[in-house]
Amino acid sequence: MSEKPQLFPRVSPPGVKTGGRPSVTGQAAPVSARPSIAAPEREFAFSNADFERVRALIYQHAGISLSPIKQDMVYSRLARRLRARGDRTFAEYLDRAQREPDEWETFVNSLTTNLTSFFREAHHFDILAERLKKHLSKAPFRIWCSAASTGEEPYSLAITACEAFNTLAPPVQIVATDIDTNVLATAQKGVYGADRVERLSRERMQRFFLRGTGTQEGLVRVRPDLQRLIEFKRINLLDKSWALQGPFDAMFCRNVMIYFDKPTQHAILERFVPLLKPDGLLFAGHSESFLHAADLFRSMGRTVYERTPARAR
Repeated sequence: MSEKPQLFPRVSPPGVKTGGRPSVTGQAAPVSARPSIAAPEREFAFSNADFERVRALIYQHAGISLSPIKQDMVYSRLARRLRARGDRTFAEYLDRAQREPDEWETFVNSLTTNLTSFFREAHHFDILAERLKKHLSKAPFRIWCSAASTGEEPYSLAITACEAFNTLAPPVQIVATDIDTNVLATAQKGVYGADRVERLSRERMQRFFLRGTGTQEGLVRVRPDLQRLIEFKRINLLDKSWALQGPFDAMFCRNVMIYFDKPTQHAILERFVPLLKPDGLLFAGHSESFLHAADLFRSMGRTVYERTPARAR
């Protein structure tokens, strides 16, 4: 079912940020007194008060809990915006971000970090494949990928579905969301540097990707068949309402909760419950545990959860 490699429109290799991700409204946790950081070599003064203001803003509006050790990261990312906008101080820039919607979006994107890869935590896709093979309903099997990042995870889900049903048009619907509009734009294009897919088998490369030629050499693009299975949209897990319609057969919320405090985690998980089918599966990251939310979800092992019996009725 492979096609001859095709040339596609000029694109730039996507940049992949590394680090963490977005928690519920509230005050940023106070930190012990620290000296202001206005090092002589820095282009802009960055005081402790500036950092605390950034922490409060991003926590209250995007749920990202920044630890005190993130000061240097915050400075380096936001200093670019000061430079781009011609602002002289962080206070001036933060005032701008709060009054200009476009800059606010860039502010959030700057502090949202993403680490992802194709078939990361591979055992989850094996478990999903087994569930897909048992799907007998005429209704599509629906999956929500709540931290789509640059697209590797939702495309891995789409590949898993195609392989489980042995067709490029499986009865599956995938909703892929993220708070960061920049990474969503990359995900929608489905274009990656060859290094991003080097661990995939030759069979998967031939079946699910197109290699660039000429000026596009060194890039690959996912086949349109996979893209048709996925709907990309921006969702902030802290928003009062989500543009989603359940129920879902499976939900992937991996490596997101570790950046939320426990009350925020519980609040979000409580909102997950009615969106997941009684027999649905919730997949978490390898370092995440929902034991504090045992009233909502119970572990099935290997960071896979199901609704508790009382909640599954």
